[in-house]
Amino acid sequence: MSWYYTPRPTVVPAEEFDASADAAALRKAMKGFGTDEQAIIDILCARSNQQRQEISEAFTRELGRDLIEDLKSELGGKFEDVIIGLMMPPHKYLCKQLHKAMDGIGTNEGTLVEILCSLCNEDVKTVVDSYEEMYNRPLAEHLCSETSGSFRRLLTMIIVGSRDPQGTVDPDLAVEQANQLYNAGEGKLGTDEAVFYKILAHASYDQLELVFEEYKSLTGRTIEQALKAELSGELYDALSAIVECVQMTPHFFAKRLHKAMDGVGTDDMTLIRIIIGRSEVDLQNIKDEFEQMYNKSLLSMVKGETSGDYKRALLALIGNA
Repeated sequence: MSWYYTPRPTVVPAEEFDASADAAALRKAMKGFGTDEQAIIDILCARSNQQRQEISEAFTRELGRDLIEDLKSELGGKFEDVIIGLMMPPHKYLCKQLHKAMDGIGTNEGTLVEILCSLCNEDVKTVVDSYEEMYNRPLAEHLCSETSGSFRRLLTMIIVGSRDPQGTVDPDLAVEQANQLYNAGEGKLGTDEAVFYKILAHASYDQLELVFEEYKSLTGRTIEQALKAELSGELYDALSAIVECVQMTPHFFAKRLHKAMDGVGTDDMTLIRIIIGRSEVDLQNIKDEFEQMYNKSLLSMVKGETSGDYKRALLALIGNA
């Protein structure tokens, strides 16, 4: 199973951890004239999210203050975005990013694809529940008001958690599904998009891997080639994301990170979101994949695209190893 890999994080729980001592050190870093940003980076970028929650509780309990409010009043810009992002529980952080992608004029479909197409059913459920709790509005309803057509139908299928559980495999069905994909796309004039999104949103990753192999045997072409020939726009982006996550999730995120920094200007929101979101999951795998794909390290590219405390925080999360 090529999608299966051993996730290697870059941020792990600190071994000799003392929430009260960290809370006191953070208060000291922000008290009085000026702020010791390096002390904040040294503590918060080297603790797991669970440990950061404990520090936050100790800060309130022992100092009678709100750590996040204090951080917000002392920090600014993209550095603040990184530190405040680190302080949020992971699923709440993803909800905030989804909300930001849909709030106001226009929708950032790329962010919706990146988050929703890379989550397993279990994580989707947590995000859906948290979203409604945080914004008093169902995620499905918000998505439906911001998207349309086949793209909307695909995202809706993902967030109702209709994907078969991991390990669900039926080789005979895989042959049938490969034929259905061919007949819905390359085997006819025009494209029946519904067949594509129903199969890719429902089948387990194990099953999809078999389907993609059967498709190649049947047509001599990869599923990526078929998608490129038959689909376009957001639906193509979303289904391609699912295919990449089936084949190798770190590859998908390495590509997103490279795109965020390639060319003129930097997509800081994407850079921050992926580095925070994957730091305790598989950022080491993403780093390895990045170097293999682009012949340069993620660390060196981030160094060249960022500056100041913002740069130092990201580099601390990426790690030198």
